[in-house]
Amino acid sequence: MPELPEVETTRRGLAPHLVGATVANVVIRHPQLRWPVPSELPELLRGQTIRSLRRRAKYLLVEFEHGTLILHLGMSGSLRILPATTLPEKHDHFDLVLTNGTLMRLRDPRRFGAVLWHEGDVHKHPLLAALGPEPLEADFDENHLYLATRNRTAAIKLAIMDNHIVVGVGNIYANEALFRAGIRPQLAAGRLSRARCAKLVAEIRATLEEAISKGGSTLRDFVNSDGKPGYFQQHYWVYGRAGEPCRRCGNPIKQVKQGQRSSFYCPDCQR
Repeated sequence: MPELPEVETTRRGLAPHLVGATVANVVIRHPQLRWPVPSELPELLRGQTIRSLRRRAKYLLVEFEHGTLILHLGMSGSLRILPATTLPEKHDHFDLVLTNGTLMRLRDPRRFGAVLWHEGDVHKHPLLAALGPEPLEADFDENHLYLATRNRTAAIKLAIMDNHIVVGVGNIYANEALFRAGIRPQLAAGRLSRARCAKLVAEIRATLEEAISKGGSTLRDFVNSDGKPGYFQQHYWVYGRAGEPCRRCGNPIKQVKQGQRSSFYCPDCQR
Protein backbone atom coordinates (compact mmCIF):
# COMPACT_ATOMS: atom_id res chain seq x y z
CA MET A 1 0.00 0.00 0.00
CA PRO A 2 1.35 3.48 -0.82
CA GLU A 3 2.39 5.18 2.43
CA LEU A 4 3.03 8.84 3.22
CA PRO A 5 6.28 9.17 1.20
CA GLU A 6 4.62 7.68 -1.88
CA VAL A 7 1.60 9.95 -1.53
CA GLU A 8 3.77 13.03 -0.98
CA THR A 9 5.92 12.06 -3.97
CA THR A 10 2.73 11.83 -6.02
CA ARG A 11 1.51 15.22 -4.76
CA ARG A 12 4.77 16.92 -5.66
CA GLY A 13 4.70 15.39 -9.11
CA LEU A 14 1.09 16.34 -9.79
CA ALA A 15 1.07 19.87 -8.36
CA PRO A 16 2.86 21.68 -11.24
CA HIS A 17 0.37 20.16 -13.71
CA LEU A 18 -2.80 20.69 -11.68
CA VAL A 19 -2.57 23.92 -9.69
CA GLY A 20 -4.06 26.74 -11.76
CA ALA A 21 -5.42 24.34 -14.39
CA THR A 22 -9.09 24.31 -15.42
CA VAL A 23 -11.20 21.17 -15.63
CA ALA A 24 -12.68 20.39 -19.03
CA ASN A 25 -14.42 17.17 -18.05
CA VAL A 26 -14.60 14.33 -15.54
CA VAL A 27 -14.76 10.71 -16.71
CA ILE A 28 -15.98 8.04 -14.30
CA ARG A 29 -15.57 4.54 -15.76
CA HIS A 30 -15.97 2.42 -12.64
CA PRO A 31 -17.85 4.22 -9.85
CA GLN A 32 -17.54 1.39 -7.33
CA LEU A 33 -14.22 1.97 -5.60
CA ARG A 34 -13.85 1.73 -1.83
CA TRP A 35 -16.79 4.12 -1.67
CA PRO A 36 -18.99 5.10 -4.62
CA VAL A 37 -17.56 7.89 -6.76
CA PRO A 38 -20.07 10.79 -6.71
CA SER A 39 -21.95 10.74 -9.99
CA GLU A 40 -22.39 14.54 -9.95
CA LEU A 41 -18.63 15.24 -10.23
CA PRO A 42 -18.72 16.10 -13.97
CA GLU A 43 -21.36 18.78 -13.36
CA LEU A 44 -19.58 20.04 -10.24
CA LEU A 45 -16.11 20.35 -11.75
CA ARG A 46 -16.47 21.32 -15.42
CA GLY A 47 -15.07 24.80 -15.93
CA GLN A 48 -13.66 24.99 -12.40
CA THR A 49 -10.05 25.95 -11.66
CA ILE A 50 -7.84 23.99 -9.26
CA ARG A 51 -6.66 26.32 -6.48
CA SER A 52 -4.24 24.01 -4.66
CA LEU A 53 -3.15 20.41 -4.15
CA ARG A 54 -2.43 19.42 -0.57
CA ARG A 55 -1.90 16.21 1.37
CA ARG A 56 -3.44 15.19 4.69
CA ALA A 57 -2.11 11.85 5.95
CA LYS A 58 -2.46 9.56 2.90
CA TYR A 59 -5.22 11.65 1.30
CA LEU A 60 -4.66 14.06 -1.56
CA LEU A 61 -6.86 17.16 -1.48
CA VAL A 62 -7.58 18.83 -4.82
CA GLU A 63 -9.06 22.16 -3.76
CA PHE A 64 -11.54 24.21 -5.77
CA GLU A 65 -13.34 27.41 -4.79
CA HIS A 66 -16.55 25.50 -3.97
CA GLY A 67 -15.18 22.30 -2.45
CA THR A 68 -12.45 19.67 -2.34
CA LEU A 69 -11.87 16.49 -4.31
CA ILE A 70 -10.51 13.87 -1.87
CA LEU A 71 -8.32 11.17 -3.41
CA HIS A 72 -6.82 8.04 -1.85
CA LEU A 73 -4.60 5.52 -3.62
CA GLY A 74 -5.83 2.52 -1.65
CA MET A 75 -3.77 -0.67 -1.89
CA SER A 76 -2.57 -0.43 -5.47
CA GLY A 77 -3.55 2.92 -6.94
CA SER A 78 -1.49 5.48 -8.82
CA LEU A 79 -2.20 8.89 -10.33
CA ARG A 80 -0.62 9.86 -13.64
CA ILE A 81 -0.52 12.95 -15.81
CA LEU A 82 -1.09 11.90 -19.43
CA PRO A 83 -2.04 13.44 -22.78
CA ALA A 84 -5.83 13.78 -22.93
CA THR A 85 -5.88 11.52 -25.99
CA THR A 86 -4.39 8.55 -24.06
CA LEU A 87 -6.73 5.57 -24.34
CA PRO A 88 -7.78 4.03 -21.00
CA GLU A 89 -6.76 0.52 -19.97
CA LYS A 90 -8.59 -2.07 -17.89
CA HIS A 91 -7.86 -0.61 -14.44
CA ASP A 92 -8.15 3.09 -15.33
CA HIS A 93 -11.25 4.15 -13.39
CA PHE A 94 -11.26 7.96 -13.20
CA ASP A 95 -10.00 10.87 -15.31
CA LEU A 96 -9.81 14.54 -14.48
CA VAL A 97 -9.52 16.04 -17.97
CA LEU A 98 -7.95 19.50 -18.18
CA THR A 99 -8.37 22.25 -20.76
CA ASN A 100 -4.60 22.29 -21.41
CA GLY A 101 -4.74 18.96 -23.26
CA THR A 102 -3.69 16.71 -20.38
CA LEU A 103 -5.52 14.60 -17.83
CA MET A 104 -4.95 13.13 -14.39
CA ARG A 105 -5.83 9.43 -14.41
CA LEU A 106 -6.45 7.10 -11.48
CA ARG A 107 -5.37 3.52 -12.06
CA ASP A 108 -6.41 1.15 -9.28
CA PRO A 109 -6.34 -2.62 -9.99
CA ARG A 110 -7.79 -3.58 -6.59
CA ARG A 111 -10.34 -0.76 -6.40
CA PHE A 112 -9.57 0.10 -2.77
CA GLY A 113 -8.85 3.72 -3.63
CA ALA A 114 -11.25 6.62 -3.22
CA VAL A 115 -12.58 9.62 -5.14
CA LEU A 116 -14.86 11.72 -2.93
CA TRP A 117 -16.22 15.27 -2.80
CA HIS A 118 -16.63 17.58 0.18
CA GLU A 119 -18.00 21.11 0.39
CA GLY A 120 -16.89 23.40 3.20
CA ASP A 121 -13.94 22.76 5.52
CA VAL A 122 -12.44 19.50 4.25
CA HIS A 123 -10.75 18.87 7.59
CA LYS A 124 -14.20 18.27 9.06
CA HIS A 125 -14.84 15.39 6.66
CA PRO A 126 -15.36 12.15 8.65
CA LEU A 127 -12.23 10.61 7.15
CA LEU A 128 -10.05 13.53 8.26
CA ALA A 129 -11.64 15.00 11.38
CA ALA A 130 -10.03 12.70 13.97
CA LEU A 131 -6.55 12.46 12.46
CA GLY A 132 -3.46 13.21 14.54
CA PRO A 133 -0.63 15.58 13.62
CA GLU A 134 1.50 15.31 10.50
CA PRO A 135 4.90 13.71 11.24
CA LEU A 136 6.81 16.33 9.23
CA GLU A 137 5.21 19.32 10.93
CA ALA A 138 6.13 21.08 14.16
CA ASP A 139 3.16 19.91 16.24
CA PHE A 140 4.51 16.35 16.13
CA ASP A 141 7.32 16.65 18.65
CA GLU A 142 8.77 14.78 21.62
CA ASN A 143 6.22 16.29 24.01
CA HIS A 144 3.28 15.17 21.88
CA LEU A 145 4.60 11.62 21.53
CA TYR A 146 5.52 11.39 25.22
CA LEU A 147 2.08 12.52 26.40
CA ALA A 148 0.25 10.39 23.82
CA THR A 149 2.01 7.21 24.95
CA ARG A 150 1.72 7.55 28.73
CA ASN A 151 0.10 4.51 30.37
CA ARG A 152 -0.19 2.76 27.01
CA THR A 153 0.66 -0.92 27.10
CA ALA A 154 0.42 -1.33 23.32
CA ALA A 155 3.71 -1.87 21.50
CA ILE A 156 5.44 1.29 20.35
CA LYS A 157 5.31 0.18 16.72
CA LEU A 158 1.53 -0.10 16.88
CA ALA A 159 1.34 3.27 18.65
CA ILE A 160 3.22 5.17 15.95
CA MET A 161 1.04 3.50 13.30
CA ASP A 162 -2.08 4.80 15.08
CA ASN A 163 -3.42 7.73 13.03
CA HIS A 164 -4.83 9.32 16.17
CA ILE A 165 -1.26 9.72 17.51
CA VAL A 166 0.51 10.61 14.27
CA VAL A 167 -0.60 10.15 10.67
CA GLY A 168 1.07 8.43 7.78
CA VAL A 169 3.64 6.23 9.55
CA GLY A 170 2.85 2.94 7.84
CA ASN A 171 4.41 -0.44 8.39
CA ILE A 172 7.54 0.00 6.29
CA TYR A 173 8.56 3.33 7.77
CA ALA A 174 7.64 2.38 11.33
CA ASN A 175 10.08 -0.54 11.09
CA GLU A 176 12.81 1.63 9.62
CA ALA A 177 12.40 4.53 12.06
CA LEU A 178 12.42 2.23 15.09
CA PHE A 179 15.67 0.65 13.91
CA ARG A 180 17.27 4.04 13.44
CA ALA A 181 16.11 5.07 16.90
CA GLY A 182 17.42 1.84 18.49
CA ILE A 183 13.98 0.89 19.85
CA ARG A 184 12.47 -2.59 19.64
CA PRO A 185 9.05 -2.63 17.99
CA GLN A 186 7.61 -4.77 20.83
CA LEU A 187 8.49 -2.30 23.60
CA ALA A 188 5.43 -1.00 25.46
CA ALA A 189 4.82 2.57 24.31
CA GLY A 190 4.35 3.80 27.86
CA ARG A 191 7.88 2.75 28.78
CA LEU A 192 9.55 5.21 26.43
CA SER A 193 11.38 7.99 28.22
CA ARG A 194 11.07 11.55 27.02
CA ALA A 195 14.61 11.32 25.59
CA ARG A 196 13.75 8.20 23.59
CA CYS A 197 10.56 9.88 22.38
CA ALA A 198 12.68 12.76 21.10
CA LYS A 199 14.98 10.33 19.31
CA LEU A 200 12.07 8.45 17.77
CA VAL A 201 10.36 11.64 16.56
CA ALA A 202 13.61 12.74 14.92
CA GLU A 203 14.10 9.37 13.23
CA ILE A 204 10.50 9.16 12.00
CA ARG A 205 10.95 12.56 10.41
CA ALA A 206 14.36 11.70 8.95
CA THR A 207 13.16 8.35 7.59
CA LEU A 208 10.13 9.88 5.87
CA GLU A 209 12.14 12.78 4.45
CA GLU A 210 14.77 10.43 3.05
CA ALA A 211 12.08 8.20 1.55
CA ILE A 212 10.43 11.20 -0.11
CA SER A 213 13.78 12.30 -1.54
CA LYS A 214 14.15 8.84 -3.11
CA GLY A 215 10.64 8.79 -4.56
CA GLY A 216 9.17 6.46 -1.94
CA SER A 217 9.20 2.65 -2.08
CA THR A 218 8.03 0.44 -4.91
CA LEU A 219 7.29 -3.07 -3.66
CA ARG A 220 4.43 -4.00 -5.98
CA ASP A 221 2.38 -1.45 -7.91
CA PHE A 222 3.48 2.04 -6.92
CA VAL A 223 4.67 4.47 -9.59
CA ASN A 224 4.77 8.24 -9.33
CA SER A 225 2.97 10.73 -11.55
CA ASP A 226 5.59 10.20 -14.27
CA GLY A 227 5.18 6.43 -14.17
CA LYS A 228 8.53 5.90 -12.44
CA PRO A 229 9.04 3.63 -9.40
CA GLY A 230 10.52 4.77 -6.10
CA TYR A 231 13.84 3.34 -4.95
CA PHE A 232 13.93 3.81 -1.15
CA GLN A 233 13.53 0.02 -0.78
CA GLN A 234 17.16 -0.30 -1.86
CA HIS A 235 18.14 1.39 1.41
CA TYR A 236 16.09 -0.53 3.98
CA TRP A 237 17.86 -1.31 7.23
CA VAL A 238 15.46 -4.01 8.41
CA TYR A 239 12.16 -4.16 6.49
CA GLY A 240 11.82 -7.42 4.56
CA ARG A 241 15.32 -8.55 5.59
CA ALA A 242 14.50 -11.38 8.04
CA GLY A 243 17.49 -13.70 8.42
CA GLU A 244 19.86 -11.33 6.63
CA PRO A 245 22.76 -9.74 8.51
CA CYS A 246 22.16 -6.40 10.19
CA ARG A 247 23.91 -3.67 8.23
CA ARG A 248 25.34 -2.31 11.49
CA CYS A 249 26.28 -5.29 13.67
CA GLY A 250 26.08 -8.29 11.33
CA ASN A 251 23.66 -10.32 13.45
CA PRO A 252 20.53 -11.77 11.78
CA ILE A 253 17.43 -9.58 11.45
CA LYS A 254 14.43 -11.05 13.29
CA GLN A 255 10.78 -11.06 12.20
CA VAL A 256 7.67 -11.12 14.41
CA LYS A 257 3.96 -10.54 13.86
CA GLN A 258 2.33 -7.49 15.42
CA GLY A 259 -1.26 -6.56 14.70
CA GLN A 260 -1.31 -8.92 11.70
CA ARG A 261 1.67 -7.11 10.19
CA SER A 262 5.29 -8.21 10.04
CA SER A 263 7.83 -6.40 12.16
CA PHE A 264 11.56 -6.59 11.49
CA TYR A 265 14.28 -5.65 13.98
CA CYS A 266 17.82 -6.30 15.10
CA PRO A 267 17.88 -7.85 18.60
CA ASP A 268 21.31 -6.33 19.28
CA CYS A 269 20.90 -2.81 17.88
CA GLN A 270 17.36 -2.29 19.23
CA ARG A 271 16.43 -2.34 22.92
